[in-house]
Amino acid sequence: MHSIHFLLFLTLYFSLSFTVGVTAAGESSGAGENPFTPKGYLIRYWKKQISNDLPKPGFLLNKASPLDSVQFATFSKLADQNSLATHLPEFCAKANLLCFPDLTPSLEKHDGNVNFATYLNKNFTNYGSSRLGGVDSFKNYSDGDNIPVDTFRRYSRNSAGHNDKFTSYATNANVADQSFNTYGTTATGGVGDFSNYNTEVNVPNLRFTSYSDSGNGREQSFTSYTGQANAGDQKFTSYGKNANGAANVFTSYGKDSNVMGSGFTNYGESGNGANDSFTSYGTDTNVPENTFKNYGTNGNVPVETFKNYRDKSNVGDDNFQTYGKGSNAAAVDFENYGQSFNEGTDKFSSYGKDASGGTVGFKIYGVNNTFKEYTKKGVTFARYNESTSAAVTTASLAADSGKKVNKWVEPGKFFREEMLKGGNVMPMPDIRDKMPKRSFLPRVIVSKLPFSTSKLGEMKKIFHAGDDDSSMGKMLADSLSECERAPSPGETKRCVASVEDMIDFATSVLGRNVVVRTTETTQGHNSNIMIGKVKGINGGKVTKSVSCHQSLFPYLLYYCHSVPKVRVYEADILDPNSKSKINHGVAICHLDTSSWSPDHGAFIALGSVPGKIEVCHWIFENDMTWTIGD
Repeated sequence: MHSIHFLLFLTLYFSLSFTVGVTAAGESSGAGENPFTPKGYLIRYWKKQISNDLPKPGFLLNKASPLDSVQFATFSKLADQNSLATHLPEFCAKANLLCFPDLTPSLEKHDGNVNFATYLNKNFTNYGSSRLGGVDSFKNYSDGDNIPVDTFRRYSRNSAGHNDKFTSYATNANVADQSFNTYGTTATGGVGDFSNYNTEVNVPNLRFTSYSDSGNGREQSFTSYTGQANAGDQKFTSYGKNANGAANVFTSYGKDSNVMGSGFTNYGESGNGANDSFTSYGTDTNVPENTFKNYGTNGNVPVETFKNYRDKSNVGDDNFQTYGKGSNAAAVDFENYGQSFNEGTDKFSSYGKDASGGTVGFKIYGVNNTFKEYTKKGVTFARYNESTSAAVTTASLAADSGKKVNKWVEPGKFFREEMLKGGNVMPMPDIRDKMPKRSFLPRVIVSKLPFSTSKLGEMKKIFHAGDDDSSMGKMLADSLSECERAPSPGETKRCVASVEDMIDFATSVLGRNVVVRTTETTQGHNSNIMIGKVKGINGGKVTKSVSCHQSLFPYLLYYCHSVPKVRVYEADILDPNSKSKINHGVAICHLDTSSWSPDHGAFIALGSVPGKIEVCHWIFENDMTWTIGD
């Protein structure tokens, strides 16, 4: 229905009282639900499309848009007029979407010493510039915020002897978007200190555009940079360029992080007497993606040290392009490079090329690495594991460290079907949903929004994404790419942005007699559990299902795909000590794993290869699986 007509319809009939009931135990009550709200429409759609009278899933219905009838009509009209972008803050707030705040420039200069004890979301256009001496400190900067967006456009520029201290910066945040445009540019002396920068952050996007460029004798240190972070990116575009006597220290960079990407472009370029050290870079990480372009290029007498680079990490890719090229009397030292549990791919292009009078050393260097165009003189390899197999390296690392090889595969994340028997005790992984809380958009609105890579520019305007490096820009592009990729062999897939679309996809695969399930709560996660009563869905026979997993997007977006040859189970989850019921879990067992990658975490954890074993896992919080109705 056209939104203008819809608004008139509401005006005529708004006084009518309808009751749409959803009464089964554990469901979302729809009693008294206005039929003109998105949720009211969804309940009617469910009744129309689903042929059985089984209880309706409250966990799914509660993801419907929270818009009331008037808001629904208003935003539908704005979508018709392509005007949602001009009302984005209100739209995001009312519709429960993930949007980043639009920050206005702050013209505060803070000429004197400033001590911020608690600080949240602000855009500093000019902070500490041209300061003579003094100390500025931020103790708790955006800590624990859901979506911290912080911008420092000019920080400590042209200062002399000025000290900056960030004690805790955006720790425990969810989706962080942090930008330093120019930090310490042309500063003389002084010390910049970041003690805890974005530690334990989920999906960070960090950008230092110009860091300590053209500085003179300034020291910068990061004690802990993005430790234990998850699935994000960080980028230094110009670091220490043209600096004189700069000393930059990263004590712990990206340690214990999961699927992190780091980029250093123009690091120490044309610097004089630079002294840069990474004590622990990417140690104990999972699938790191690190790129260094123009590292120490044309430097004069620089000292560059990596003590532990991606040590004990799991797969991933690292790329060094033009490292130490054209430098004079450089001293570059890698003490421990790339000793991974499961080898990744390391590539060095143009290493020490055209350099003069320098020394380059690798004490311990991992496997599966490529050198191209590296200097023939002055390079020392004390131990190069070129012929060492991944298995031997992995075993020796495990023995040396005393840690399990499967560190990045949580205990209990994957298990065999035989474990789903009453009385068995097993670990349950962290099944909690780490995504920001969002709702679906009404189908009538989402159908009017662009959704394709070809229309990415329009989408970025609607959601105020800014440049391509913004968190919102990356979020949109990454989700679109996943939705548009070709399905795997035997897979049928669809991204759905409304519950109605999800219903349509599930019924197209399974028919109209369907049931959707998820694990009831997160109780028992990260601890041992006991399996109680177990029920096989569809009589425990081999069946097919539609599984749906969240994507990171402004509104709720699910990646749904058909999964053939599975068995689905419900199981009571008990406390192993008291034997009392604490949860009700849903698990799916994949019987055909022949097309899975040999590097899949399931085989690392269970010790097998594709096609040889079945693999089971729990349905995590806010994920779900559809099957034919029992």
